[in-house]
Amino acid sequence: MDTDIAKSRLVDNIKGVSVNIPANLILEEIDSGIASLIFDRAERKNAIGKKFLNEFSNALESVRNNKDVRVLIVQSNVPKTFCAGADLKERMEMPQNEVDSFVHLLRTTFNNLSTLPIPTISVIDGVALGGGLEIAMATDFRIAGSSALMGLTEAKLAIIPGAGGTQRLPRIVGVAKAKELIFTGRKLNSVEAKEIDLVSYAVEGSGVQKALELAREILPNGPISIKMAKIAIDKGSELDINSGLSLEQTCYGNIIPTKDRIEGLTAFKEKRTPVYKGE
Repeated sequence: MDTDIAKSRLVDNIKGVSVNIPANLILEEIDSGIASLIFDRAERKNAIGKKFLNEFSNALESVRNNKDVRVLIVQSNVPKTFCAGADLKERMEMPQNEVDSFVHLLRTTFNNLSTLPIPTISVIDGVALGGGLEIAMATDFRIAGSSALMGLTEAKLAIIPGAGGTQRLPRIVGVAKAKELIFTGRKLNSVEAKEIDLVSYAVEGSGVQKALELAREILPNGPISIKMAKIAIDKGSELDINSGLSLEQTCYGNIIPTKDRIEGLTAFKEKRTPVYKGE
């Protein structure tokens, strides 16, 4: 039976997140403030079809609108698979005029992941090919386990990466290396990916524990300051230095009136651990 209608699962104390998320995706709480979005479409190796993509988009909006989620981890329940890319069986049955709109929705959804106002971490255990790697590249950090195998392999199908791959990969690994990987469709293991900084960490076994360590290191810090820093870095990296400095000033100005900033100063004075509320 297709898992589209098989079940849904959510830890109730992620406040404000819709529980109506089918089992292709599982949204659950790990620690208070850390949520995990888990791919669980085993029969298609998490291949991205229309129904899967709509569920993914809805889950991202649930996270975006939830103040209690401060770090998001994207991972898979399927052994040896992060995401195999587009559902090519479904794609073959699409009318030609439908393909472009579907790829547009892919691009939009992955960009929504990229612009979430919280840190995002992808755990690449197993294959992350085509759209699967594009999902991972839309997160702030990528952790590759020893079973990871990743690549933008679209040229082998006479197409190009269409959901951000041609734009994000050069920003991560450089233009020349991105061209080499896309033109050849080469697949990289975790060590090879770490050598070119495609992933932040290459670990033995699964990358889940390292992702949790990173999330727990980020979590105690001020959520508004993290949001502003992410905007300043992401948008500023596309600007000249003077425009980037102006953006940084604007982001800093947004922090000045916050209660969290006062809490940080007060806690420092009182020599205690600050308690930030995102206010």
